Amino acid sequence: MNKSLSFVLAFLVAGATNTAFADDIKGDAQAGEKKIAMCVGCHGIVGYQATFPEVYKVPKISGQGAKYITAALNAYKKGDRKHPTMKGIAASLSDQDIADVAAYYESHGKLEGASLPDKASEPQGQVAELIKKGGCTSCHGENFAKPIAPDYPKIAGQNADYLFVALKSYKVEGTSTWGRNNGVMGGVAKQFSNAELKLLANYVASQQGDLKTLPESRFR
Repeated sequence: MNKSLSFVLAFLVAGATNTAFADDIKGDAQAGEKKIAMCVGCHGIVGYQATFPEVYKVPKISGQGAKYITAALNAYKKGDRKHPTMKGIAASLSDQDIADVAAYYESHGKLEGASLPDKASEPQGQVAELIKKGGCTSCHGENFAKPIAPDYPKIAGQNADYLFVALKSYKVEGTSTWGRNNGVMGGVAKQFSNAELKLLANYVASQQGDLKTLPESRFR
């Protein structure tokens, strides 16, 4: 077993209790649809770009797992993720609000007519070595769309520039406005140069997945 995989599995066991609280709160997708006013201005516009800390397309969150969205929002709320805008939005939400919003975005489900492959397309050359070194599929699944735990994200088909910025954020320490604190991803990302992270991001973005950007119903 490689060191990355051993580290990931150990972290999963140690961190299992951290997400237990989320199981006690059941999200209501219909209620969540009424609570997304602060979300759709970025995540409901196809191709919308953020400008902090650099220009990149905001992540696709329609079709993402509810438990991952819940975990991400709570990370912003606690300060483990230090994006000022997202921290402010998350801080304004109650635990029930977060559960409802997460349920709403998960309810968008799979891409219409899509049948996801069991495995990602065969990576070539350097990318294959990078994936093996990072142990990426040990958490995100063989097709990067079926993570091994519900509070881990689907990443297949996610915007490449967002993936690149997110990966780099796990390498940032000691700042008050940018970066992410996560033992697993920090350990993985710090193994790679930024050029290598971009190769990984581009490959994962090219894979077929459930993620999409779904505008508000009045704009569809």
